[in-house]
Formats: sequence, structure tokens, C-alpha cells
Amino acid sequence: MELFRYKKPIDFMGASRKFGIVSLILVLLSWGLIFTKGFNYGIDFAGGTLIQLKYEGEAPLKKIREAMAKSEAFKDATVTYFGSKNEVVIRTKTSSKSVGKDVGDEVRQMLKDTGKFVVRRVDMVGPKIGNELKEKGLMAMVLAILGILIYVSVRFEWRFALASVLALVHDVSIAMGAIILFNVEVNLDILAALLTLLGYSLNDTIIVFDRIREGLQKIKDPDLAGIINESITRTLSRTVLTSLTTFFVVLSLFLFGGEIIYGFSFTMLVGIIVGTYSSIFIASPLLMWLGFDVKAFRAKQAEKLKREKEKEKMRAMYEQGTI
Repeated sequence: MELFRYKKPIDFMGASRKFGIVSLILVLLSWGLIFTKGFNYGIDFAGGTLIQLKYEGEAPLKKIREAMAKSEAFKDATVTYFGSKNEVVIRTKTSSKSVGKDVGDEVRQMLKDTGKFVVRRVDMVGPKIGNELKEKGLMAMVLAILGILIYVSVRFEWRFALASVLALVHDVSIAMGAIILFNVEVNLDILAALLTLLGYSLNDTIIVFDRIREGLQKIKDPDLAGIINESITRTLSRTVLTSLTTFFVVLSLFLFGGEIIYGFSFTMLVGIIVGTYSSIFIASPLLMWLGFDVKAFRAKQAEKLKREKEKEKMRAMYEQGTI
């Protein structure tokens, strides 16, 4: 299905410098937020206790907070609505080390005068486990990026690999900046979204790179910018259709999925937009900025093709018994 019909290639590379400057500013601002404000770590990484309650009627937040303030273990707890006004989530830094008995029973006793409710969920994570999850999550992202670097280097060429990895760093950096800016709680769902974003963005970039590599062999234009423009223009319909389909699915999750998957869907929304943008305006121009040589590439491909033909000729001669 073709969304766009074109008589000549769109000049994407003509605007690449402007988009590059915008991206650089966004990445620097994102890292500035990371080092100054930092992440709002959830229970999974910071450790603590999360208790979800469901009341028969509207949950009395004021009474719950007053009751929590009387307890030494829960005096710093935060109480917020969870999806609807009859469900609340209580978050506290208290972990299993500081609570000697069943947390659910303690909460029932503490809040017995606030109305009828049931304890839907109690999650407890110690500080040590939280730090382990944080370290393993970071290691998973680093290993994923290294694996991608090796894979693209083997499949394409080192400049393609470096360009794709830099584009991934760009995407993840801006996504993390948005997470901090909108104060989204960072937990295992966010980590899963960031790892999913790596795969989604790489898939988009690889498809564009495949078409560029094909263009290097078929398009007569010796100018790399012209080849990239024509290659991206040819994949534009596919890119827009894929991105819009994924975007609308994730948007539905964001709007109607509720509080539980809010962080995941928010991160994916940002990632889809940034990942699609970076495949065109960041990864592709990086090939030019890294000094990719069209003539050298074509000479290398011609030499490779020549060696393959010689091997086929030798194999044919061997099979015919002429060697």
C-alpha cells in the first residue's frame, strides 16, 4: 500500500543539520535532568512497600493519611487514588526489615475506622533487592546495545553499526528525559518499555539501512545524500503505516489501560515517536557525518562479487573434472 506518490525524492538530508541540532539539545537536556533531578524510582528499584486497597464507596484519603501519620512505620507514606476513587495505593519506604508482622493485617487494624475495604495487593521489596534489580536492568540495556552493535557490524558495515547505536542512545536518552520530566515512577515496567523501544527503533533503522544499502548498489547517483533521500522516500509509506499502527495501539493502552500500565504505555508512546523520527533524521545522516564513502563501498562490493564469481567458476571446473 502506497500512501505517498512522488515524482522525485524528498530532500530529507537537506534538513538533517537542523534536526541534528534539535536532537542534540533534547539529548543534553535529558541528561541534564538525569544528573540533576534524577529518576523517581518505584518500589521495584528503591525498595519499600506498596499496598493497594479497595473501598466499598469513595476512599477517604484524608482519614487514611491521618491514620497512617499515627504509625511510626507508615508516617511518611504517600496515599493516592488508583484508577478510580474507591481504590487507593499506599506507598512507603518501609520494608520487611522494619515491619515485624504481616503488613496486610497491620493496615487492616490501622485503617479499621476509615470504612469497609479489602486489601487487594501488598508488594514488598528490600533495598538490597532493589539495588540488584537496578544493576541488572542497566546491564540488560548495555548488553542489548552491545549485541546490536555486533549484529549490525556483521550484517552491514561498522559505520552503519555505529550510526544505529548512536540513534538508539538518542532514543533512550529522550525517553528517559520525558520519564523524569513528567515524574513517571520508574519500575520494571519502564525497564521493559525501554528494552522494547530498543528493539522497535532498531527494526525501523535496519529497514531504512537495508534500503540504503540496496540503493548504493542500484542507484547511479554518486552522492550519498541523494541515495539516502531516494531510499528513505521509497520506505516512507511503510514507515508511516507501521508507526501509526503501533502508535494507535499504544495510545489505546495509554488512554484506557489504567494506572497499572500507565508508565509502560507512556514510555512506548514517546519511544515510537522518537524512534521513527531518529531512523530518518538521525541514523541516516550519521552515515554522512561518519564519512561513509560511496565509491569505496561500491569498489569493495565489486571485489566481493568478483571473488564469488571466481569461486563459482572454480567449483564448476572441479565438478566437470577439468581441475
